[in-house]
Amino acid sequence: MDIAAMSVTLNQSKVQQQAGISVLKMAMGVEATKADSIASLANGTTKAMESTVQPNLGANLDIGA
Repeated sequence: MDIAAMSVTLNQSKVQQQAGISVLKMAMGVEATKADSIASLANGTTKAMESTVQPNLGANLDIGA
C-alpha cells in the first residue's frame, strides 16, 4: 500500500470516528432532555396526587395568640 492510499484510509477512519462521536453526543443530549422532562412531570403529578389523597391537608391555618 502506498502513502496516498494509507493517508486516505486514515482520514476516512477519522471522519467515521468523529461522526460516531457527534451522533453519541446528540443522543446524550436528547436523553438528558427526556430525563429532565420526566423528572418535572413526576414532581407535578406527585403534588397533584397528594392534594387528591388528602384534600384537607394544609387547607386551614389555625393561629392562636
